[in-house]
Amino acid sequence: MPDYSDAFLSQTLKMVRTVAVVGFSPNPVRPSYFVARYLGLKGYRVIPVNPGHAGEVALGETIRADLASIPKEVPVDMVDIFRRSEAVPAIVEEALAALPRLKVIWMQIGVENAAAAALAESRGIRVIQNRCPKIEYQRLFGELRMGGFATGVISSKL
Repeated sequence: MPDYSDAFLSQTLKMVRTVAVVGFSPNPVRPSYFVARYLGLKGYRVIPVNPGHAGEVALGETIRADLASIPKEVPVDMVDIFRRSEAVPAIVEEALAALPRLKVIWMQIGVENAAAAALAESRGIRVIQNRCPKIEYQRLFGELRMGGFATGVISSKL
């Protein structure tokens, strides 16, 4: 797995404004939901992508069936992938074909695909594998608390 410098990760998060979350779940206990919600709270526009929920509204946006169905006028900078590693090549190929302003492919924790990463990088796209943008944002911008959690809730019943 590549080792990413803090400067590279920070710069990547700063250059992105709109994120398509592939594998988004409207279930608020699923990681894809709370990562997407967190990014939205940090000022990113989040476009949820999940064919099983296409047409529904979540986080103020219509859930899209796939990347190709995101309107061309929506300037998607980053695709955040919440799918198994074997699904990544098709997602990257679709992203490269459908998203002309794409700058970043981000694969979530546990998601890696060297061939898809090489393809994206050969087109000038930044690739981050096996990392979470929520965790990296919190770590790099001083939001992690003791134990690595930033829940916003402090309990005195320890």
